[in-house]
Amino acid sequence: MPTDSSIVAARPASTIILLRDGPVGPELFMVMRHRQIEFAGGALVFPGGRVEDSDAALGEPFRIGAIREAFEETGILLARRQGIMLGAHELPREAEFNDLIAGHGLEPAVDCLRHFAHWITPQDVPKRFDTHFFIAEAPTDQLGMHDGGEAVDSIWITPAQALADAESGLRSIVFPTRMNLAKLARFRSVAEAMADTTPVVTVMPEPFEDANGKWLRIPEAAGYGGSVFKAVNRAMVVKGA
Repeated sequence: MPTDSSIVAARPASTIILLRDGPVGPELFMVMRHRQIEFAGGALVFPGGRVEDSDAALGEPFRIGAIREAFEETGILLARRQGIMLGAHELPREAEFNDLIAGHGLEPAVDCLRHFAHWITPQDVPKRFDTHFFIAEAPTDQLGMHDGGEAVDSIWITPAQALADAESGLRSIVFPTRMNLAKLARFRSVAEAMADTTPVVTVMPEPFEDANGKWLRIPEAAGYGGSVFKAVNRAMVVKGA
């Protein structure tokens, strides 16, 4: 066990899961991280990142951070002007999120986000995050697109297909992402996912080993269908290249 002095503080972070209804159920927007990025390089992830100091100035920092990350990484902007959600034809061309909000009289649509999960990186990991996950319905007339920097590819995909791709080795998916995909796979529509009122239970996985290998323990009350799951490596990557 790490000592108190050796535990690295977890950085506040937000992740946004953009949803749309597809032919066989809800689809979600995911991006593939550049392989040279230190954390989860090459993995298929939801858009997200650290909460910035400027996010707090606009209101609820974790929700604002999620909306900002959605815009920066996908081009999708969840915001209103005079109480009306922005359409694709109304999106300003400027690239800076804070300038868009302040300069065009926009209001981040924080009420469109539902708090879905809260994960904290284990204490013995050198780079830690305190991450709040939010789900939101993607505007029908805004098309998601990866930024070409941190994210080198993007896809609309069902949770079940993303999990199958990880199992086959086609994609790499870190443990928290996999677990949230499994939870999302239970919903039959975006409306059902957004209407769910299951309380969010904080998860900080506890790594341990036994004769059968490496494992991660999480609270069963968090609703992920169990409390002990197989781990592959220290980065909590479940499977993939």
